[in-house]
Amino acid sequence: MTSTSAKRSRPAPKQAIQAKLFHSLNIIGLILMTTSGLQIYNANPVFGGRGGWPFPDLFLLGGGLANGRHWHFAAMWLFSLNLLGYGVYILLTRRWKQRFASSADLKALKASQNEKRKTYAWHRLVYTAIIPILLLAILSGMGMYKPAQFPWIVDLFGSWQALRVVHFITVPTVVVFSLAHSLLGLKVGTMRLVRSIFW
Repeated sequence: MTSTSAKRSRPAPKQAIQAKLFHSLNIIGLILMTTSGLQIYNANPVFGGRGGWPFPDLFLLGGGLANGRHWHFAAMWLFSLNLLGYGVYILLTRRWKQRFASSADLKALKASQNEKRKTYAWHRLVYTAIIPILLLAILSGMGMYKPAQFPWIVDLFGSWQALRVVHFITVPTVVVFSLAHSLLGLKVGTMRLVRSIFW
């Protein structure tokens, strides 16, 4: 009875308004970019040439190549500026010390018997690993968006097709990260923690 009452009276996790705003805009930007990106993909599949497997209309945004591109580039600005703003926020507030992995997390994964500590370590490793993936998605996207202005980006990847393949692969990678991020959050703080991130 006492333990049940304690659980009910435990205050809900609190998140800074900046974190709530970042996560909300991030989800919106990710959905818009993914669905509009798949619309662009259908017009010229990365794999299989013109005969490549198309995605169903249910997962597409734009209704055609031109509108898909407009949606994709608009969402890219939302996503990129939101990511930049959050990066500045965690630097100024020094939250990066709690967000990103350290050698202590690697040691915990190897030697710790505390499952909760290991979960926190995995969470920070996943959080850290996604940063270069997001930067790669933005860099490769800019190279595809403005190849004449940024030819060095295309050259960096070796060819136009390699650039497209890399950009496409970042999409499922970010989706998998989002799922892992959410599942680890559930494991650490249950649904109450996940809900606190958004409202």
